[in-house]
Amino acid sequence: MPIEQRGVDTIPEEERTSGPRDLVSILLGSNLCLGVVVFGWLPPSFGLGWWASVSSVLAGTVVGVVFTAPLALISLRTGTNLSTSSGAQFGVRGRLVGSVVGLLLALGYTALTVWIGGDVMVGVLGRLFGLPQDGLSYGIVYGLLAAATVAGAVYGYRVLLALSRVLAIGMTALLLLGVIAYAPDFTAGALPETGGYLLDGFWPTWLLAAVAAGLSGPIAFITLLGDYTRYISPARHSSRRVLHATWLGLMLGLLVPQLFGTFTSYAARAALDYAGPLVDAAPAWYLVPLLLAASAGSVGNAGLMLYSMGLDLDAIVPRASRARATYAVAVVATACVFAGHYAWDAQSAMTSFVLLLTAIGTPWAVITLIGFVRCGGRYDADALQVFNRRARGGAYWFRAGWNLQATFSWAAGAVVGVLAVSLPSYEGPLLALTGGVDCSFLLSGLVGGALYLLLTPPRESGGAASEPGSGSGAALTAVAGGT
Repeated sequence: MPIEQRGVDTIPEEERTSGPRDLVSILLGSNLCLGVVVFGWLPPSFGLGWWASVSSVLAGTVVGVVFTAPLALISLRTGTNLSTSSGAQFGVRGRLVGSVVGLLLALGYTALTVWIGGDVMVGVLGRLFGLPQDGLSYGIVYGLLAAATVAGAVYGYRVLLALSRVLAIGMTALLLLGVIAYAPDFTAGALPETGGYLLDGFWPTWLLAAVAAGLSGPIAFITLLGDYTRYISPARHSSRRVLHATWLGLMLGLLVPQLFGTFTSYAARAALDYAGPLVDAAPAWYLVPLLLAASAGSVGNAGLMLYSMGLDLDAIVPRASRARATYAVAVVATACVFAGHYAWDAQSAMTSFVLLLTAIGTPWAVITLIGFVRCGGRYDADALQVFNRRARGGAYWFRAGWNLQATFSWAAGAVVGVLAVSLPSYEGPLLALTGGVDCSFLLSGLVGGALYLLLTPPRESGGAASEPGSGSGAALTAVAGGT
């Protein structure tokens, strides 16, 4: 299969041959990995019991999917990725905000996937063959996973789609075997080793779990969904079918692995660490399936994240080819893997990362969705590519390529989110206004969205917004089922 040549340029209609089923396959297959499973471990590690953990994951994921899924329709209309598409709101240069947010999101999740997958692989190989758990072993395993990930990401969308189709079936079978393997040791009570609730009381801890383990999953896709839907033709597939496919793919792709992580956390008594107890508690017959899950699943998920990182860097530096950009970000991601293994506490690092990126990314997503509603899903695809061509002008030029009002709205929302966040090592000053409860994503989204609405009249929210049929009725049709 040839290496994909497309970067963030507009995908021609004749190449947009994917469909909603492919979207479900890629969202399901790529997420059935330990990098997503481990998020199900966070609520038990916060001191919650089984039912509280499950309800927090369910609530956060459902809310996040409902909010995030409509973003998939934007690239369906523009034929390019979401950060480039956001130029309609932020300007053809201002859309670099989305590229940087997407780059950071994908970087963190790529490193996390390789980190957790590599740790489990070393543990399993130690039990099977006596592999020493030292720096050399971890370095070799991380390196092999990173190399396989780079290969898939460089070859591009078609290879990753084919891999996701296989993983959707294979990883589901491996996780079902895992339920059988760990079921005899399952307990529904809170793990005493956690020392009680992480925050002061049940509800603050439950809300933290809902955001960190549930909501963070869909938010991770705010810039990624367009990487897949840009290959779907709006002439052959309606917005309604694509939206439903996105809902289904995200729900299954996030809830199945995360709830498996929650289940195995209690079965393995994984209070303070996940990878080690997971391997130690596995019966001998499940070690080989666990090794397959850690290796193949990690490559599938990290490959898609790295592919998205390559697109985002390509969008930031148009002169770089997608393949070269992918190689560059792979080096940075691999460095983060080693830093995560040797320098960071897993729970604190994961919690801090997802809460901060959620607070920063949410206002960008809100502004981009408001712009989509305002323009009724109508975009000038050629004008979105002005920056990539190193040209000037067009419908989304605004002021020197920046919509300053949109950029300011995002920045204000992001600052408010950071000031309202509650991390293991930092508490924002605005927490006093919310009773100590982390509402950072809500406040960042509300502030960013409200400011954008106040500062930008509908005719200025995007260059194509003033076209006929761009009012609220057309927008509702675009979201709910227009073609």
